[in-house]
Order: sequence, then C-alpha cells, then structure tokens
Amino acid sequence: MAAAAAERVPARRPRPRVLIVGAGLAGLAAAQRLLLRGSGRFADLRLLEATGRAGGRIRSGELRNQVVELGAHWIHGPSPENPVFRLASEHGLLDEAALAEENQKVEAAGLPPGPLACYSSRGSLLSLDLVASMWSLFSTLLEEACQFAPRLQEQGPPPVPSLGQYLKSRVAQAAAEEWPEEEAEAHLQLRLAVLNAFFKLECCVCGCHSLDQVALGPFGEYTMLPGRDCTFPNGYESLVNCIMASLPKGNLLFDKPVKTVRWGSSYLEEAPTGRCFRVQVECEDGEKFLADHVLITVPLGFLKEHQDTLFCPPLPSQKATAIRNLGFGTNNKVFLEFDEPFWKPDCQLIKVVWEDESPLAEPPTHLQAAWFQKISGFIVLHPPERYGHVLCGFIAGRESEFMETLSDAEVLTSLTQVFRRVTGNPHLNPPKSILRSKWHSEPYTRGSYSYVSVGSSGENIDALAQPLPEEASYSKPPQVLFAGEATHRTFYSTTHGALLSGWREADRLLQLYDSPHAML
Repeated sequence: MAAAAAERVPARRPRPRVLIVGAGLAGLAAAQRLLLRGSGRFADLRLLEATGRAGGRIRSGELRNQVVELGAHWIHGPSPENPVFRLASEHGLLDEAALAEENQKVEAAGLPPGPLACYSSRGSLLSLDLVASMWSLFSTLLEEACQFAPRLQEQGPPPVPSLGQYLKSRVAQAAAEEWPEEEAEAHLQLRLAVLNAFFKLECCVCGCHSLDQVALGPFGEYTMLPGRDCTFPNGYESLVNCIMASLPKGNLLFDKPVKTVRWGSSYLEEAPTGRCFRVQVECEDGEKFLADHVLITVPLGFLKEHQDTLFCPPLPSQKATAIRNLGFGTNNKVFLEFDEPFWKPDCQLIKVVWEDESPLAEPPTHLQAAWFQKISGFIVLHPPERYGHVLCGFIAGRESEFMETLSDAEVLTSLTQVFRRVTGNPHLNPPKSILRSKWHSEPYTRGSYSYVSVGSSGENIDALAQPLPEEASYSKPPQVLFAGEATHRTFYSTTHGALLSGWREADRLLQLYDSPHAML
C-alpha cells in the first residue's frame, strides 16, 4: 500500500535555474525580487556581468574627494509613484530636502530653469527676461508636441515625422506672426540663438544627436512623474550597494561578457543534475551556463551592435526590427573644477548662447572646430562648501562622441577658450581638474540611453520587451526574457524605467511558477 501511494505522488519539480545577463539596475532589481518573493524557488540564480563592477549606467566617480555622477544623475520625478524614490527613501539614502512633501508635488515639467547666468558668445550676459520668454515658448511647443501621441490621436498621423521638424515649423511661425516686425534684425537673431540653446538641451534630455531624429507621434507617450528632481548625497551607487547587499554572495559573477545565447533547443547537463535545460549561455572566456530562463538586461546600444551574433537562432524579425529602429544616443558629462568661480554664488545653471546659430539654420558640421558649441549648459554643483567650485557640462550626439576621442588637455584648452570668450576675460584661469564620461566608447554600453526615433514607435518598445519564444505559454514557458530602460514604453531612458522593467520580468517568472497549470 505504501509503495503504491508513493508511486502516485508526483516528483517534486526541480528549482528553476535563472541566468541574468547584466548587473545594471534592471538585472539587480529582477534578481532581488525573484530571491525575496520566490519563497526559495529561485535560489539557483546567477547574474553574469561583463565588467568588473555592478550598476551599469549608474556610475559614481570622485572629484576633489567628493562623489559625482558619471552616469545617472537625478531621480526624475521623486514622488511616491517613482519606485527608485521609494527604495531610496526606505533605505535612508536621501536628504531632508528631497523628502519634503512639497517637493514631491512639484510638476517638474512646468519649472523654468533655476537661477542662471546666460552668456553670449560675444562676451556679455544676456537679458534673463529674453531667456525666460524663449524658455516659455519652447516649453509650450514641447507640450504641443506631446498632443500627437497615439492615445490622443483620432485623425491620422502627425503633421511631420520628427519632433525637430515640428518645433522648427512652429518657431518659424512664431517668428513670422508673433515677434514684432519693427524689432531689429540682430534681436530677432538673438531670439533664435537662445531657442537653439534649448534645442541642444532637449537633445541631452532625449539622448539624441538632433531632434530631427526623434519621432513626433510617440513623443507624448513618455510620462513625467511629479517631484523636483533630486540627487543621492552619497552617490547613485549607494542604491546599487543596498540592492547588492541583499543578494547572496557568489550569485554575481564579474568579468563574464556573454558571447552567445542559444535558445529554442534542449541541452543536457550530465552532472550533477542530469537535467535538460532550454538555454545555453556561452561567455567570451568559453565557460558555458545552462538555464531554464535567461533574462537579457544589456543596453540597447550593445544589442544594436551584437544582435546578429549574440542570439542563436537569430531573433525573430519583429524584435530584430525593433532593435534596429529604436534610437540609442550618447549624452556625456564633463566636470570642471576651478580655483575661483566666475559665476555668482546663487547661480545654479550656466548657459552659453552662440549668437550666429539658429534652429532654422544648419548646425556647424566641422567637429574639430565647433564640437564644444553643442554643450547644452553647465550646472553648478552645490553646496560649494562640499564640492568647491565645480561645473558639470552636458553634451549629446556626434559632438559628444567626438569629445571622447580628445585628450583631457585638449578638452580643457577648448573649454578655457570658451569661458574666456563668453565672460570677456582673456585672463580667466583655466579649470584645474577635469573628469568626464565616455559612454559611447564603453564596449558593453555604446551610448547612454534610448529614445523613440523616426521610423520607430512605442510598439517597437513592446516588441523589444516580449519574451521568446513569441508563443510562450504555461506549457511552453519563456526561455529568453528582456528588461532594461529601453523596454519600458513610458519610462524609457530612466532609472525607474529600468527598475520597473526588471520587476516586470521577475513577476512574469513568479507568476509562471505560481500557476497550477505550469508544466515545467
């Protein structure tokens, strides 16, 4: 009787084996969620990280013995709706100002630039009234552009393919219909030059070379969360460290770049389990790992460069097309430390307006001679008692990638000339130290973050996020899953988008193994 009863008891399912490729925020978040919520079922989990550090595009550096952010800088929209803000709050990683209730309710999209100094390339400070009026116009036009999002459209496609085309057409219209006819030509040109500086700023926000690359229709699908953007006093990596501390030692393997992900087959592990697995991951060093499920969290830039060789068999056409069509650009930072500031103590932002530029004219094309003109502005690191006198400049696109090819000395020379020119002080002392990012040169990143480019759509983001095989079900569970900021339709390019995407895929596996119908 006992033997017969034993035969009727189904064998206990083996623990699912999960591999996570990439230990950026998406990969770490997925691992933590599986381990904390999986009731021990996902103990057989490993992360394979190509580099010698965790965090991915979260990277804190050091300047003047103080932490600065070479990668992710702010919590965008720090309010209860933002999971990064919630985690940071729970772990005590933020200061009182960031936690203030009034700051969490601020609609950041409506804020004008903070206390700023706007310098002209002709060596003078520009009227802040002029700058504020052009910012108001530019912000209004961006809000207009959001109205072409698919969810708001009932009468066909947007009027033009790109955000840049739409903004330029509206700027031309405003110049013709709203600006005083009697205004001097030089003042009209100055309005356009100020607007062009805001075009450069939006390139940094989007992570693109030109706003002509950004698709107009999907632009409004990106969702802004309320809250005044804030930073981590001890660096963004403090969040990474908190997540890392919750993971068992030995689960994360460093310096393990993946060469090939083989899926859609069966691989026998003779010892020690004698089990068959659905996926085999081979690393560049030749070591192979077998798994039931592999979660790919590498940046879109890496997928663009390696998708043809990374997956065997190749990705389905819908996913391959999404990888090719979605945008992935470079936005770099350059930190400059001065002995003495040339700006006022309350200044938070320095902008440079090149008076011969206009969004309605072709931009400079000679990178060697004019790359620095693409810098959208410099934020002043506060407080000076902590940081000293440090500016952080932002630059996007091809000029940003060109800057990576220059030496620190060449960058310092060019920017010293810029500061001397715009302040009208030919004897201004050069910065005494420099620190900068080089995200395009990073072999496992190849840029900064994603955007929805002309020729792509939010549906491409959804296609990128779809697990493989495409017809995955309870009886045929997903083998290869995808996470990362580029897979979140409304929060792409953000850390909270990355975090949520990792949770999404972890929840997919948790639900799969919670189902009584799962035949695994």
